[in-house]
Amino acid sequence: MEEDLQNSPEVTPETSTGLEPNVAGALCYLLGILTGILFYVLEKENEFVRFHAMQSIIVFGGIFVLSVLWTAVMGIIGLVPILGWIVVFFLGLISLLFVPVIIILWVFLMYKAFTGKMYSVPLVGKYARQYM
Repeated sequence: MEEDLQNSPEVTPETSTGLEPNVAGALCYLLGILTGILFYVLEKENEFVRFHAMQSIIVFGGIFVLSVLWTAVMGIIGLVPILGWIVVFFLGLISLLFVPVIIILWVFLMYKAFTGKMYSVPLVGKYARQYM
């Protein structure tokens, strides 16, 4: 689901940060959860920026939690001699496949925000809208 910044009545052209809304929205994703939290705290008025900040927090916070869990599972499995090491090797290869997907998602979300679109990530966007 996607809305255009210029055609959205709830979005004000001003931001608390002094940046253009599309620039602030894109910067929400720049350092993932860190810039998401920063812009969510700093931005008090502009719903476009607040939406992208919260979506960044949820998306990249979720990725962080999943990567910690994945690493913990691999660490536990790696304790099993020989068979565990083989399984961990293949799980490590699988995890390398997620890196380009995450990078593509990151660039895509920054692009959508920069072009003034309120793109909602499936399953995440509706939660981000609740905290705008």
